[in-house]
Amino acid sequence: MSCEQALPARSSWLTARSDKESEMTTTLEASETKLTTDLKQLATDVVRRAMEGGATAAECVVREGDEFSTVVRLGQVETLKESGSRAIGVRVFFGQRAASTYSSDFSAAGIERMLKSALELAKITSEDPYAGIPEAGQLGSLSGDLDLYHEDVYSLPGSERIEYARRGEKAALDADPRIKNSDGGSFDAATGRRVLANSHGFVGEYRRSYCSVAVVPIAQDDNGLMQRDYWYSVARSLAKLDSAEQVGREAARRTLRRLGARKVKTAHVPVVLDPMVASSMLEHIFEGVNGDSVYRGASFLAGKLGEKIAGPNVTVVDDGTMSGGFGTTPFDGEGIPTRRTVVIENGILKSYLLNTYTAKKLGLETTANASRGLAGTPGIGPGNYFLEAGPKTPQQIIAEIKDGLYVTEFLGHGANLVTGDYSRGASGMWIVNGELAYPVEEITVAGNLKDMFCNISEIASDLEFRGSVASPTIRIDGLTVGGE
Repeated sequence: MSCEQALPARSSWLTARSDKESEMTTTLEASETKLTTDLKQLATDVVRRAMEGGATAAECVVREGDEFSTVVRLGQVETLKESGSRAIGVRVFFGQRAASTYSSDFSAAGIERMLKSALELAKITSEDPYAGIPEAGQLGSLSGDLDLYHEDVYSLPGSERIEYARRGEKAALDADPRIKNSDGGSFDAATGRRVLANSHGFVGEYRRSYCSVAVVPIAQDDNGLMQRDYWYSVARSLAKLDSAEQVGREAARRTLRRLGARKVKTAHVPVVLDPMVASSMLEHIFEGVNGDSVYRGASFLAGKLGEKIAGPNVTVVDDGTMSGGFGTTPFDGEGIPTRRTVVIENGILKSYLLNTYTAKKLGLETTANASRGLAGTPGIGPGNYFLEAGPKTPQQIIAEIKDGLYVTEFLGHGANLVTGDYSRGASGMWIVNGELAYPVEEITVAGNLKDMFCNISEIASDLEFRGSVASPTIRIDGLTVGGE
């Protein structure tokens, strides 16, 4: 996903941060006004030259941005990176033949080589009856300020950004003597701009910013056994970022509660997923309603439009228009204005998520979910994709369970999106008489996605966006927890 994808675990956080680094590419030294004009003019000129070269349609993407990243471990700077990059990509069509190329060389010769390669390749590729750019009448951009860009992400001097990471780690280390070590504290900031132009005359651009702080402490019990966990905050503006101390203390709390983890016997019990892991359930739904998976018949939700696929309390929405959202953009990867799409309403599958290509394949209309890099055919990505919150607090949901599992981490990949079979390693807290009693690990949670979505019996009120995919706490009945 895009740079604001959810960050459910340390490894996922690092992957998502890498995705952010690839997307947030650098600004020029020229003034902002001149830069905007130059990028738009460059994209427009590339499209014009592609058409002059014989293409029947063309589109061009230009990206620039800058990025800062530091990791502090045990008070010392472990990594420090400041970088900037820029790149351009073009996709051209000769009827129903298409090809794309990209380059980081913005010289006249570099642009010429890129265009020449794309035009030559397009003439020899296979025809695809569904290939093409959107119709002119579909194109456009949301108006108004979507609150995506804030200059203050770079308002701190470099030394203070490093200190932000150091403060977060120190807060975790100072929280409890059992916090013996650390995988580090980090501070990241990035800004980026994207321009898209095509041969129907569409030219659109937007800027985005982002900053984050994260801490990964390691705790040790009296027997020398170690546990680690993490916490983080991410925001479009530095003013909205949680304090380093707040993040460090929460990371320590989450780590300490894992000490003394034990195995449990295999049981058939209610399972409660905290928001970080509940979002993975939404990601499985996303893969199931992804138009690419649907038209290939590789989804357990293929052919299910209008059918009941989840409990009546389940409503899932994809909304690329939310002000300040991590998945918000004024237009999608093909230049179509983003929109709000109800994917599941009261348990009924209402819509797949589609780009132009998959919509044509399925005989449907695009949902403006095209996502793309610099080259290749656009894929499908989420806007702000979430499960609507319910009325109860997480504590109320847990209090109703006599014996059950509260999951705080899933391990590995164990979901078959064709059959729906599901089995994943997990760790968390065991629930006894409505309270989180003790930590557990080395267990598995198994079921079938088709049943799991229908057995979501409770949805909590704690919906919070820490990425473009978000879920509140949920309770799922009918699962098998595998242990001893």
